Amino acid sequence: MIRGFEPRLYQQTILDTAVKKNTLVVLPTGLGKTNIAVLLAANRLTNYPGSKVLILAPTRPLCDQHVASLRKNLDVNEDEVQLFTGMLRPAKRAELWKKSRIIVSTPQGLENDIISDKISVRDVSLLVFDEAHRAAGDYSFVFIAKAYMKKAEHPRILGLTASPGSDLEKIREVCRNLFIEEIEMRSQDDPDVQPYVKDIDVEWVKVDLPKDFEQVRNYLIGCYESKMEKVKSLGYLFGNVQSYSKTALLEMQRALYAKASSGEKDINMLKSISLLAEALKVQHALELLETQDVKPLLEYFNKLEEESRNTQVKAVFNLVRDLNFRSAVMKTRNLVASGAEHPKISSLRNIISSELSRKQDVKIIIFNQFRDTSTRIKELLDSIGAKSKIFFGQAKKKNTGLSQKEQKKIIEEFRNNEFNCLIATSVAEEGLDIPAVDLVIFYEPVPSAIRTVQRRGRTGRQEKGRVIVLVTRKTRDEGNLWASMNKEKRMHRLIKDIRRDFSSVRPEELKEERQEKLLSEAEEKKEDFSNLKIIADYREKSSSIVKTLSEKGLKIELSNLDVGDYVLSERVCVEYKTPKDFVDSILDGRLLSQLTNLKRYERPIIVIEGEEDIYSQRNIHPNAIRGALSTVLVSYGIPILQTKNSRETADLFLMIMRKESDLTRKDFTLHSAKPLTDKDLQEYVIGAFPGVGGTIAKPILKKFKSIKNFVNAGEKELREVDLIGEKKAKRIKELVEKEYSED
Repeated sequence: MIRGFEPRLYQQTILDTAVKKNTLVVLPTGLGKTNIAVLLAANRLTNYPGSKVLILAPTRPLCDQHVASLRKNLDVNEDEVQLFTGMLRPAKRAELWKKSRIIVSTPQGLENDIISDKISVRDVSLLVFDEAHRAAGDYSFVFIAKAYMKKAEHPRILGLTASPGSDLEKIREVCRNLFIEEIEMRSQDDPDVQPYVKDIDVEWVKVDLPKDFEQVRNYLIGCYESKMEKVKSLGYLFGNVQSYSKTALLEMQRALYAKASSGEKDINMLKSISLLAEALKVQHALELLETQDVKPLLEYFNKLEEESRNTQVKAVFNLVRDLNFRSAVMKTRNLVASGAEHPKISSLRNIISSELSRKQDVKIIIFNQFRDTSTRIKELLDSIGAKSKIFFGQAKKKNTGLSQKEQKKIIEEFRNNEFNCLIATSVAEEGLDIPAVDLVIFYEPVPSAIRTVQRRGRTGRQEKGRVIVLVTRKTRDEGNLWASMNKEKRMHRLIKDIRRDFSSVRPEELKEERQEKLLSEAEEKKEDFSNLKIIADYREKSSSIVKTLSEKGLKIELSNLDVGDYVLSERVCVEYKTPKDFVDSILDGRLLSQLTNLKRYERPIIVIEGEEDIYSQRNIHPNAIRGALSTVLVSYGIPILQTKNSRETADLFLMIMRKESDLTRKDFTLHSAKPLTDKDLQEYVIGAFPGVGGTIAKPILKKFKSIKNFVNAGEKELREVDLIGEKKAKRIKELVEKEYSED
C-alpha cells in the first residue's frame, strides 16, 4: 500500500515495535514521525481488511498535513481519507465515518461524537495520537483512548511526539493514559538516525543590560521587594523574598485563594492575596525589561494605568500609586522618547543584515514569546529591507489574531519564498507544517525542554542548520537557558529509565494490567446502564460529568437546550452551577429568569458543584446570597443540591435517572409516559415529535387546539410556541412532510 517514499532504517525498526505493541514514538521534529504513522496504517489496513484508521492531531493545520501525507503515500482513493473538523455537522461526520477507511480529526469534535454514540470505534484497528504529550489531565486524548481500548475489536495505539517533557510523573501519566507498552526514542546522535540528519550549530549571543535599563530594573525590584516584605510581615512568606520564583508566587496565590474560597480567611490573608497580585505584575514588567524591549514594557505600563482608572481591583490601583513603580514608568517613557532599545534589538539587526548579505533567499524563523515584541521586531526588519511576516495564534489580542486560513496562507507564502523572515510566537512551535529554514533565532531562551526541542527542530533537515539564542546576562534569560538544557538532558534520562521499566515487565503482565484497568470501572458498577439516557446542553459537551456518565455506559444526547443544562427525564431538569457561577448569576440577573424557565418542568433541580465557600466568591453581602437561596427554595420551590466534584455529580444524576426510568426498558426517552385519557393520548402523540416531549406538548396543544392544526401549521406559527426555535420548527416540518420508508 506504500508509495512515494522509501522507509528509513530507524522508521523500519520503530515500525517493527509498533506493529506488536502500543508504542510512544519520541522523535525530533523533521525526522518523519508522520511517515511512521503511514507505515503502520498500511500494516493494520492490510492485516485487518474492512477496518479503519483514526489519526488525531490537536490543530487543523496539522490535520491537513496528515491528510496530504496519507493521500500521497498510501495507495488508497482520495475520498477514503477524510478530514473531520468542528466545521462539519455531527450528522455529516457520522455519514462520512461509515464510508471512510482513514479519518483524520481534531480530538474535541470526535470526543463528542463518541460520547453521543454517533460513531463507533469498534472497527478502528489503529488510533494515532499526534503531539501525544498532551494526553494528560482532562484533555480529549485521555477519554478517547480509554473508550477506544474498551470498544475496539483489534486495538493498536501509536503516540507521536518530539518531546514528552522532563517530568517523570507527567511522562508516566501520558503512557498510562495512552495504554503505552513500549517507548521508541531516537535522537540525532543515534547510529540509525545519523545518516539522515544534518548537524545543527547552536550559538549563544550574550548582551548586557544598559545602565539606563538597570535604573528602571532597580526601581521595579524595589517595588517588588516592598510588596513581598509586606506579605512576609503578615505571616505568609518566610526567608529571603528574592528567592521566590514566579511559579512559586502563583502557587502561593492559588493556595491562598483556595483557603479564602473554603471560608478560611481573614483580613491579612486578603491583603496578602492582593499584594501577591501586585508582585506578579511587577515580575511581568521585569521580564519585559530584561528579555524584550522598553517599547513593550511601556505598553504594559500604559495598560495598567488605564486599568487603574476603570477598575475597582485594588492590586492594580495600589500598584500604579507606588513611588518606585511610578519612577520606573517615568524612566521608561524617557527611554522610549530618546529612542533607546534593548541590546537584543541591535544584535538582531546585525544578524539579519549579515544573513541577507550572505544569501538573498535565506529563510529565517525568529521565535518570540510576546506579540508586542513581535511587532517591534517587524518594525526593525522592515527598516533594513528584510521581507517578513508575523505569525500569531487565533486568539484576538489587539486585533492581531489570525484565522487558520490566514495562518495557512502565511506558511504557503513562506514556503514559496515570498518573504524571508517568519516572526513567530509559540503557536509555530507545534502542530504546523513549517518548511525547513536556514536559521532559527530564539529572541529569548524558554525554560521548557518541549518548546526548545520543537523550536530547534525547524532547522537542520536538508542541510546543516543553525540556531542563535539571544541571552541577556545576569537576568532570567540565563536561568531559563540552563533550565531548558538540564530539562532536555533529564527528559532523555527519564525516558531511558521508563523504557527499562517496560522491558522488565513481561508482555502478558502488561496485557493483564491493561485489562484490569479497563475492567475496574465495570467491576465497580456491576450494572448495565445502557438503557438510560441523559440529554446535555452542547455547552456541557466537554464536561467531566458527561464523560463519566458515558464511561458508565449511559447514552448521551447533546442538544441545544432552551432550559437548564441537563434533562434527566421527562420531569427532571437540572440547572448546573459552580459556587462562582451561582453568585455571578445573582449579580447579573440571570438567576431569576433561569428559575422561571426551570418551573416549566415538573421536578426542576439546581446542582451546585464544588467545595468553595459560596459566600467568598465575589464582593457581595452574605444576605444577598441568603436572599437568593431563600427565593430559590421558598418562592420557586426548587431544591438545591451541592456536590463536591464532577464524579459525585454524575453519581447523583445516575441515581435520579434510575428512579425516573424503569431499567427493564430498552431506552429512555422524554416521550415515555403511558397515555390513559384522550388528553393524555394527545399529549403523547405531540410529545413524540423531535425536541418536543411532554413539557412542550401542553403549550402546543393550548395554541393549536388539535393535533391536526399542529401538523398543518407552518414553521412561523410553530416558532410562536415557547421553547420552539427555528431549528426545532424546521425539523418538525421535515418529519411531517417526509414520506415513510421501511429502509
